[in-house]
Amino acid sequence: MNRQDFPLVPAQECRPRQGLPNFLAKAKKPGAEVKIGYLGGSITAQPGWRPKTLAHFQKAFPEAKFSEINAAIGGTGSDLGVFRLKQDVLDKKPDLLFVEFAVNDGGAAPEQITRCMEGIVRQTWKALPSCDICFVYTVTESLVPPLLEGKFPRAASVMEGVAEHYGIPSIHLALEVAALAKAGKLLWKAPLPKERSADGPLVFANDGVHPYPETGHELYLQAIVRSLEPIAMASQRARRHGLPKPLNGANYEKATLVPVSPAQLSAGFVALDPASNPVAKSFAGRMGGGLYRSTQPGATLTFSFTGTYAALYDILGPDCGQVTVLLDNQPPRLVPRFDAYCTYHRLATLLIGADLPDTLHTVMITLHPDQPDKAKILAQRKEKMDNPARFNDRALYPGALLIVGELKKGA
Repeated sequence: MNRQDFPLVPAQECRPRQGLPNFLAKAKKPGAEVKIGYLGGSITAQPGWRPKTLAHFQKAFPEAKFSEINAAIGGTGSDLGVFRLKQDVLDKKPDLLFVEFAVNDGGAAPEQITRCMEGIVRQTWKALPSCDICFVYTVTESLVPPLLEGKFPRAASVMEGVAEHYGIPSIHLALEVAALAKAGKLLWKAPLPKERSADGPLVFANDGVHPYPETGHELYLQAIVRSLEPIAMASQRARRHGLPKPLNGANYEKATLVPVSPAQLSAGFVALDPASNPVAKSFAGRMGGGLYRSTQPGATLTFSFTGTYAALYDILGPDCGQVTVLLDNQPPRLVPRFDAYCTYHRLATLLIGADLPDTLHTVMITLHPDQPDKAKILAQRKEKMDNPARFNDRALYPGALLIVGELKKGA
């Protein structure tokens, strides 16, 4: 089944399923320390529905103490979330995990979404069987058309299959947003007025994607607040979550994030110190170990693994270049580490191979001597090189390996 043919699920703000029994039971205990994990993209990273829901829970259950695990990274989907889940969330032992990737998974294949979302569920309940999970779905102006017709967009529809299989409650935060837009009472993107007139439209966002905390995120919060009552009614006694037979036997339950080691790097790489390097200060902690940099053509990262998937967790930015990727005996691929958004540094992944035979594989990533055409790439988004010196390099920033399988020891 291709991406276009996937059947869309009827739109419903909340499907309580088996509720959040463990979280709600603990939240009602005087003196309980309750941790809520938020795994998602930039919409979750904003000062919006995430801190708003945390504050709501604290108000609703004043005798408990609530804290958050903010594991949101802008521009990333479940294909990275499933690999960083253990380090960024599970090791901190949440009682409730919200998962928000429906927007950033909007262009992913249904099978890939299932593998990643199911991997997130199975990893969580294998490590923390008392942790409840809730899927939440957000929207953008470009993704809203199905909602206007009473259907979930494709990514959320795929995720609903995982939620149904595991009895996980789901909340679509944007049904009210879509209803207001359809009625002409909401503007998708405009400057936020200082005061909203009584009969004027509500302004959702500045860009049609990231809601204003005062408006769009407030609608998101209210969707969760409304959903808590049916979820509470569906929540039976506290229990440990079991793992049924998987939907997809090739799901990413065995996804791991392994920091790059100096033994995998040739001469020419330098370990970056977070105390003195601003890129390392911003991102090294996400890599699970350290962050390295090289601008030397021919510098290599080499490793071997047994498994079905591998990617490099690295940084894209103005000073980055391109690499050749050699997987086993396949022809080498030239892969840019620079794109139209590279006016700043950000986390990224370089796919090495997916759906591989579950055997031993060898990988070599080599820094290419030539820069990509940065001016042409930036022009795709009408961006320009503000300061050519910032772009005049060919760096590679390896930080970690994303493996479904097992890294070969010593590799």
